[in-house]
Amino acid sequence: MTFDLGHHGDAEVGGGLIDLAVNVRHEPMPAWLSEPIAAALTQLRAYPDDRATTAAVASRHRRDPAEVLLTAGAAQAFVLLAQALRGFRTPVVVHPQFTEPEAALRNAGHEVGRVLLPAADGFRLDARLVPEDADLVFIGNPTNPTSVLHPATEIAKLARPGRVLVVDEAFADITFRDGAEGEPESLAARTDLPGLVVLRSLTKTWGLAGLRIGYLLGPADLLPRLAAAQPLWAVSTPALAAATACASPTAIAAEREIAARVAAERDHLLRRLAHVPNLTVAGTPAASFVAVRVPGADKIRLELRERGYAVRRGDTFPGLGADWLRIAVRDTAITDAFVTTLTDVIEERP
Repeated sequence: MTFDLGHHGDAEVGGGLIDLAVNVRHEPMPAWLSEPIAAALTQLRAYPDDRATTAAVASRHRRDPAEVLLTAGAAQAFVLLAQALRGFRTPVVVHPQFTEPEAALRNAGHEVGRVLLPAADGFRLDARLVPEDADLVFIGNPTNPTSVLHPATEIAKLARPGRVLVVDEAFADITFRDGAEGEPESLAARTDLPGLVVLRSLTKTWGLAGLRIGYLLGPADLLPRLAAAQPLWAVSTPALAAATACASPTAIAAEREIAARVAAERDHLLRRLAHVPNLTVAGTPAASFVAVRVPGADKIRLELRERGYAVRRGDTFPGLGADWLRIAVRDTAITDAFVTTLTDVIEERP
């Protein structure tokens, strides 16, 4: 089956629509972030110097700076991996998940294998499903679009000598668990797993999609191969300023507060969705979005647009299909109005 791997949620958004399609927070930028970005605009005559930012990111994750590679968004990281690791023979992508890893691999000439996690099992990872001979494995955690958070212990089973294991943690900073410190199930600080590469993005939580900033954490002997595939000065000075600010203790404390708030708002959305007829939520959501299955979702999505709401179609994700939608978590007022409209649309269908 052919999937439109290049389709993303921003294509769903249009003038006058309430955006439930893109997983980027809409709240105002805090001063501790906006001010360094603005100050960086006065330094644009000089070429970017990423050394201080690299050190700040390394310190945040208790890594050596040699284990950090800054990128122009996590999307660039997928391209670097695909281009630099052309010699790998059996890459596998665990789906459903963000489609850019597979698109980057295919664009680099790789033959890509797919592991489809079953909906009947809540899209939970079973490491035994990944072929033993896979030498390059991509998985998201928590996974876009299902919002499922896999146990770190299960993902760790995929690491082995001779394999590069890429874990996309673009939404890890938005995860929350009562009584737990930090980011539950994150592997960002792990240096003991062979071939582990963790990808992080600053796009989602801090609303920086237009700035393009993210980074890779991985083995010091692998990252130079990826850096060699990267253009010079790949990350702009304002993006470096943002990454430095987002690695600070102030940012980490703010993330934990945001994650707790998003968890409460997500729980509210799930409570409301539980009363929508003929609708099933995927797995146990842990991120700032949920995936739902509802008959006729492709037509429901279009009717929602007519009534002012943009949601993400699910038929471009391998492992999902035309009966799936992805819905971003928003504040309770938006959620209440949206679910009322969604219920009306479903009940009005013949």
